[in-house]
Amino acid sequence: MTQIFLDSALTDLSTTDAKRWVLASNNKGKLGEFQRLFNEANLGIEIVPQGQLDIEDAIEDGLSFVENAIIKARHASQISGLPAIADDSGLCVPLMGNAPGIYSARYAGEHGNDALNNAKLIADLAASRQANPNRPITGQFVCVLAMVRHANDPLPVIAQGLWQGQILDSPRGDNGFGYDPLFWLPELGVSAAELDPKQKNQLSHRGQAMQSLLSQLA
Repeated sequence: MTQIFLDSALTDLSTTDAKRWVLASNNKGKLGEFQRLFNEANLGIEIVPQGQLDIEDAIEDGLSFVENAIIKARHASQISGLPAIADDSGLCVPLMGNAPGIYSARYAGEHGNDALNNAKLIADLAASRQANPNRPITGQFVCVLAMVRHANDPLPVIAQGLWQGQILDSPRGDNGFGYDPLFWLPELGVSAAELDPKQKNQLSHRGQAMQSLLSQLA
């Protein structure tokens, strides 16, 4: 059923590369996870990271994950002439008004510096931990996927995934990226950075969003 949808959805495209989609990300960690997810989905579509097409990151000036995902998808599609999928994701901590949110990758001021971002999050939560040492600090990873068939697609496909957990006061684990070492899963007794890639894809916000996207395509 998915393949039938894809065939019909792409027939209106002028490009001859209708079986190629561009993935609007230059984040190595995300690219690795998405490549595994797309391989498992077996869509019959070649997924091309935007870096292979010399497409630089879009300016993310939206105010929500949804807005930024659409901005990135349209940007990649406009330059490549291909259908595009974009992800916007981050960590939301309710105690901090859902910060760092859409600014997760540049929370400490330097885009993509995981060590600095993690250190700032720990520091920003220190006072709350001292005031309530026995109360877990909850958080959730958010992922929004946007798929556009062409740059001006008036009906992007939007999918969202949420992953609930708790925020640690020090990193644990060497796998993953971003805030994974601080994201504790109490039901499993491990951090997200201690999961193997396959298990993480089954549980994560990104994996959930991908399944939602596939169900809509079907």
